Amino acid sequence: MSDVNIEPEWKLQLESYFQTDDFRNLSEFVKSEYQNKQVFPQPQNIFKAFWETPFSNVKVIILGQDPYHGQGQAHGLSFSVQEGVKVPPSLKNIYKEIENEFGIKKDFNNGDLEVWAKQGVFLLNSVLTVVANSPASHKGRGWEEFTDYVITKLSKEKECLVFMLWGNFAKSKASLIDSAKHLILTAPHPSPFSAHSGFFGCNHFQLCNQYLTKRGQTGINW
Repeated sequence: MSDVNIEPEWKLQLESYFQTDDFRNLSEFVKSEYQNKQVFPQPQNIFKAFWETPFSNVKVIILGQDPYHGQGQAHGLSFSVQEGVKVPPSLKNIYKEIENEFGIKKDFNNGDLEVWAKQGVFLLNSVLTVVANSPASHKGRGWEEFTDYVITKLSKEKECLVFMLWGNFAKSKASLIDSAKHLILTAPHPSPFSAHSGFFGCNHFQLCNQYLTKRGQTGINW
């Protein structure tokens, strides 16, 4: 599958996986779904996180589970929605935590996180596509194996990354990450159902910036 339209640095890192039967099967499945159903995000945005944050630029990983399944929401970055789309509840809670940590005001009318991605925040969902109005509809079809490979590759090939794992699903990926080389931050999911059980007050954004600056890198302008 050398025709995968993905950012060149990432293509180099992932080329061997693109040659596997697992990825070929996944690719055929996804193509068929786009032909026969309404699937999000738009095809050109499936690998948007990779385009916005090339391999050499990655400093922070925020792992989501599934793209948003509502019309016009998903655009290839975890937790993010395009400008003009109503900010989802989980992202509102992320903004609230950032406000509390830094004493700043966030724009709750703009949920586009591209500005983070361009600073080195890799906004990766574990599953990269979803059928409209059908959450987790592409779960278990091969995306998880691909994104696990991506996480493992980052852990092995890079140094001093910050992994933000929110909720039990994201926390389950900690076993793929070398904790001796990287900072792993875990908390409950920022969803309204769980944010009050430990996401609020987690101080992850401050801890992330402290870790980066201590190692001579620029912190993220959250």
